[in-house]
This record gives sequence, C-alpha cells and structure tokens, in this order.
Amino acid sequence: MADFTLTFVDSSIVIAYLLFVVILGLYIGSKHKDAEDYFLAGRNLTWPLIGFSLFASNMSSNSLVGLTGSGYVGGFSVFSYEWMAIIVLILFAVFFLPFYLRNKIFTVPEFLERRFNYVARAYASVIAVILNVLVDIAATLYAGGVLLQLIFPQFELWQIIAILAVVAGLYTISGGLSAVVYTDAVQAVILIFGSILITYFAWNESGGFAEVMKITDKSHFNIIKSASDPELPWPGLMGVLLLGFYFWGTNQYITQRALASKTTTQGQWGSMFAGFLKISILFIMIFPGVFARVLYPEMERVDQLYPTMLFDLLPTGILGLVLAGFIAALMSSIDSGLNSVSTLVTMDFITKLKPHKSTRELMNVGRWVTFVVMVIATAWAPQIVHFEKLWDYLQQALSWFCPPIIALFVMGLFWKGANNRGVYWTIVVGSVLTIFSIVFNSAPWKPHFLYMTTFHFLLSCLAMVMGSLLGEKGREEELEDVVWSKKDYANESIQLKALPWYKNYRYHAAFLIVIVIVILIAY
Repeated sequence: MADFTLTFVDSSIVIAYLLFVVILGLYIGSKHKDAEDYFLAGRNLTWPLIGFSLFASNMSSNSLVGLTGSGYVGGFSVFSYEWMAIIVLILFAVFFLPFYLRNKIFTVPEFLERRFNYVARAYASVIAVILNVLVDIAATLYAGGVLLQLIFPQFELWQIIAILAVVAGLYTISGGLSAVVYTDAVQAVILIFGSILITYFAWNESGGFAEVMKITDKSHFNIIKSASDPELPWPGLMGVLLLGFYFWGTNQYITQRALASKTTTQGQWGSMFAGFLKISILFIMIFPGVFARVLYPEMERVDQLYPTMLFDLLPTGILGLVLAGFIAALMSSIDSGLNSVSTLVTMDFITKLKPHKSTRELMNVGRWVTFVVMVIATAWAPQIVHFEKLWDYLQQALSWFCPPIIALFVMGLFWKGANNRGVYWTIVVGSVLTIFSIVFNSAPWKPHFLYMTTFHFLLSCLAMVMGSLLGEKGREEELEDVVWSKKDYANESIQLKALPWYKNYRYHAAFLIVIVIVILIAY
C-alpha cells in the first residue's frame, strides 16, 4: 500500500491552486450585469474555452479513477465510450447546435418548448435536475471525498465533501458560467499535463508494453469486444451512442458551454476541439491502468489504483501538481453541475412562476439556487455509502431515465409529423419503462443495460409515432426554425465554401473520424 502522505511543498501547491480558482471565480463574478452574463457568459465564448471546458467537465474524479481501473481490469474496451463521444459531438455540431443557437435558448429543454410545448420542457428539465444533483454532483463529491480521505485521514468524509462543495460553490455562485468555463480551461490544461506525467512515469517504471504483454492476454488491448463480453458487448454500442447523445447533446450539464458560443462556427469548432481532446484519453488515462498490471499485479481495490500510482511514482513537487489536476477534474464536474441545475431551475421554472422578474433579479435567483443545490448535494453525497446498490448502478441511471428524452429531441428535430399528442404518449410510455427498468434492475433475467437503453429508446420513438398520427400536425411556418431539413445543410454548405478548408469544421470532423478508424484498426 502506498504511503499517502503529502510533503509541505506538495500541500502548498494544492492549496495555492484552490485559492487561485476561487479568486479567479470571484473576480469574474464581479463583472456580471444580468442573467445572460451569469448563465451564458454573455453568449461570448470562443472555441478554445468551449473545447477545454467540455473536456474538463466530462473528466470528473469518477472518470479518472474509473478509466484507470478499467484499463487495469477490462483493458481498452472502455475507450468505446470515448470514441463514441467523438461521433456524438460531430452529430451535435452538424445537426443540433445550429438550431439551439438559432433559437437563442438558455436551457436545452427550452428547445422542446419551442418545438412542442411546456410539458415537454418541464419533463426534460425535471429529469435533468434529478440526474445532475443525485448522480453528477453528489456522486462526484462522494468519489472525490473517498479518495481524498486516503490522503487526509484526519478528516471525516462529510468534512472533505463539504470543503469541496464550498470551494466549488464559492466561485460558481459568484461567477456563473464564465467562472466555470475559465477555471475549466485552466483545470483542463493541468489535468492533461498531469495525466501525461503519470503515464510517462508508469511506462518508465513498468518497462512499457513489452513487459505488459508478458503477463496479459492480447484481448486485453481490444477496444471492440465480442458479443459475449459481460461488460461491453459490441451490440451494446448502440446503447453507448444513445447515452452519449444524451450526455453531449441534450444534457445542460455539458451543452451549456455550446449555448454560450459567440457564433455557431465557434461552437462547432469548440465541439471538434473537445472531440480531439477526447482521443487523448486512451493514451494518458487508460494506458496507465494497463502499465499498472506490471507494477501492481495483486491490486484488489482498483478504486485505489489511481491515487496509489500518484504517490508511488511521482516525485515531490510534481505530485502536488498532478494532485491539483485530480482536484481540478473534481472541481470541474462539481461547478458544471451546480451551474447547470441553477440555470435549469431558474430559467425553466422560476421564469414561469415569476415572469416579471428582471434579468438582474434572475441572476440573483440563480445564485441562491446554486447555494441550495450545493447544500442538498453535500447532504446527500455521504449517504451514498449506505446505498450500495444505488452506488453500483449509478452508471445505469442514465439508461433508466434518458431514452424518452432522447426520443423527444431526435423525433422532434428530424420529423415534422411529431406533435404534442406524440409528446404525451412518449412521456407516458417512457416513464412506465423507466419504472420497470428500476424495479426489475436486480432481476437475474434482465438484459444488459445497454440493450435496455436501445429497447427503451425504440419504444419511446414508436410511442411518438403512434401518438402523433392521432394528433394534429403543426403548421409548416411554425416548424421552419425547429425542424431540420436538407435545405439547412445546403445553406450551411454555401456558407462554409467562403471559408478556407482549415476553418471548415466538416474537415475537422473528417479528420477526427479518420483518427478514430485508425485507432480501432490498431486495437
């Protein structure tokens, strides 16, 4: 077992980093004037900030620990979630983002109101709030708290969780999305640099792939697994695509950065940049877990693998920097969750209850909502330890709740015939299937959750079709700004012709697809 003791130098680096992000957030917060400034950074974000923030918000402490542990136990197959995310980001940039920005929405569920009605918006928003608070924020606080308790055993778990929540909450409450995005950019750089360092030291100490191959079967390096694989069978990749679409295309937690794009082009470039950063995960986060098979062949608790490697492999000073990167990943997920829930509650519900509030009043409401959410998540997070089943199935929570929402967005954007009656049918059928999935989750005969995700989505789409056929079709002029057509793609093609090829995001997308194909062929 590693000696989880920090030197004065390492401790100073971590403390200095925490102070820096709080001060940066408070400084940015002092410049906000209204709700658009607070929730969407004045709709003025450029592609580097968008890309870095998308990446950092996705890379929580759960991701670092989980990816390293999966590389150790299951091999490269976990990278399927990452390369599929790249495909989703491309689809998002091509089809969905232009419509989100054209409608100048504050929240992603708001698009459903523009397309259908307020019921669809409220349904998607409630689900998003529940998942963000109980899964994204609370689970990240819990996982980060458990690991940091190894380093600071003198503190109780709830105390560490409270400190993390307060630090992230301080700059998020004050600075809103701008503070989140700018601190995310700093944190992404630290996270990537730290991951490169730990990969190098793990490779150097283990002897590299030559040593790994002596003790590991070649199938460990296969990204695409057989249909009989219990963790990630290849037919389940459709489920991975659907969950990825919810996370990257409809989840306020992530898409809020794209909604704040200065222009559609900046948002599309930012999405492609995030996709490019996602490619690095195989090499700087999964590889270390593979090298660890040589370094720690008898590792029983893979959730302690990442911190063990930090303290075993890294010299003083560098340890503090990389640990700051770990905390950076933690903070990025917490601040993103707090800000997204604040935006959802304020813009999807408070504005309906209090329609006469000024934009400045809404900004202040958002700050209070962030504080309340921070308290709820902090109180809930330590309780996760008492609900072993809930903790075991946190990854499956998306598969329970998200397929009906995905169906609403996909059918709504691509089918003019979708209407309000179809929405009601989709919500009812989807909710029944959600309850069924939760109740029978422990049944021995239940199919793989990725198969259930696909099945759930297809039935929700069928409900949309059946219900819509019995309802009234919307007027053509009302659908022009909310339903995709070939004309939209043709118009965009004309605009892109005026740009040099290296500024055309479609070429960026093609480049990413080529890289993905090369990686899949290689592994």
